[in-house]
Amino acid sequence: MSQFINAKDAIVTEAIDGLLRTSGGALSRLDGYPHIKVVMRSDWDRSKVALISGGGSGHEPSHAGLVGQGMLTAAVCGEIFASPSVDAVLAAILAVTGTAGCLLIVKNYTGDRLNFGLAAERARAFGLKVSMVVVDDDIALPELPQPRGVAGTLFVHKIAGALAERGRDLEAITEAANRVIAGVASIGMSLDTCTVPGSPKEERIAHGKAELGLGIHGEAGVSQVDFDGARHAMQVVADRLAPYLGKGPHAVLLNNLGGTTPLEMSILAEELMRSPLGRHIKLVIGPAPLMTSLDMRGFSVSILPLTSDDEAALLAPVAPVAWPGAVAPAAVEAIPLPDGLTPIKPTPSAHGERRAFIERCCQVMIAAEAELNQLDAKSGDGDTGSTLATAARALIGALDRMPLADMAQLYRAIGLELSQTMGGSSGVLLAIFFSAAGDAAADGADSAGALIRGLERIQEVGGAVPGDRTMIDALAPALAALPNGLPAAAVAARDGADRTASMTKAKAGRAAYVPEHSLRGVRDPGAEAVARLFEHLAS
Repeated sequence: MSQFINAKDAIVTEAIDGLLRTSGGALSRLDGYPHIKVVMRSDWDRSKVALISGGGSGHEPSHAGLVGQGMLTAAVCGEIFASPSVDAVLAAILAVTGTAGCLLIVKNYTGDRLNFGLAAERARAFGLKVSMVVVDDDIALPELPQPRGVAGTLFVHKIAGALAERGRDLEAITEAANRVIAGVASIGMSLDTCTVPGSPKEERIAHGKAELGLGIHGEAGVSQVDFDGARHAMQVVADRLAPYLGKGPHAVLLNNLGGTTPLEMSILAEELMRSPLGRHIKLVIGPAPLMTSLDMRGFSVSILPLTSDDEAALLAPVAPVAWPGAVAPAAVEAIPLPDGLTPIKPTPSAHGERRAFIERCCQVMIAAEAELNQLDAKSGDGDTGSTLATAARALIGALDRMPLADMAQLYRAIGLELSQTMGGSSGVLLAIFFSAAGDAAADGADSAGALIRGLERIQEVGGAVPGDRTMIDALAPALAALPNGLPAAAVAARDGADRTASMTKAKAGRAAYVPEHSLRGVRDPGAEAVARLFEHLAS
């Protein structure tokens, strides 16, 4: 897999320097490359308790991205998924620890515990006050004697950071950190493993499966489960977390493990609020990438029973931009449409034959969704099939309120429905097409004449003509041949669609923005959709 990296052995140092260059001067590093990689606050004066965390890199923005006022004082970065050395941790302690002391926040992995622990002992020998807490929030494998530390670590960073910022002493901060660790529980789910730079990817999770409880270094989880969409995935995670709910309200952290798109994370956030956990949530952090696993396509959920002090600490402002803030979940508020956009409701009427015809057309588009998307991906943005299928499903759902017995009103009603449910330029053009056909039908035109008037209108508005490599290349010849019957129209539509494969220059539509070599031998998906529709109707 190609990645935007240079030399494998320079990944972490180059990434740290990139972070520093874009921090606005808020962050600095110790001069110890390549073996000592410590990021620290540029404004630190050692007057308060210092907070130090870290571990292997690959979990960004943890830990270096969380250094700043109100959170970490310093982060010790190891190589990808490898604990930093004792000397690196000790360097961080010596660099930031004053008379108030420092707290080491360590995830529960053997290398981290040993290296941070030995560094703490050596620092104490220098006369420094050093305390250490170990986060073990992963509930995926309850039989493990040493549960892993995962995204719940962020709760410790934030709450301890707020207390340190307020000037609390090391004992109080350590006590609060241990209390948070005792209460937090986390579990994750992923559709894929992560890609470690320079190493072959482990193809462990089969298509159609999701792995529950895998670790943030790609360690195997508790089980693989059938994947059945975001709702089911969140339900599985919520069920595992339910036994760990405490009394009263909770804070929840919804973490992107690195490769999940923001769109998917928002869907998961909605499902989290709909799940049984939702009624217990008073504060939510995320969705955001906070404790990632390189490019892992998954998410994790962490829950924490919420005291009033913890709530205040989670709401306290911080400097690191990676921290998304904590907010109270809000109800979805729907504001009425402005005047003039409220849908006009036509008078429904029945007509069995027309209803069956429309349903048949819609089913053709729904069945062709995947193939049209694949075709569009070669010449556009890969959504033609989904756009048409979404509109078709909406149209089927609207048939009960359609004026099926009145062709003129039916054309107009279809146009209105498409304008509201079909996105992109295709939705606008087809809305215009059917609206113009309705006007023509009201003036006495027959079906072929009404549809031809619709074609003329979208050519006037859209500017496309035959030869421009759009759906017009199939629609125009099909409608011209329609008076001779559906078989003739189907042949004309297929011929027009096939000709688009030899048109290497698109003059309209999304393909107009695509290089000519990408279009060679590829049929226009809109024209292909028209051809398939007529062929099906003629069969």
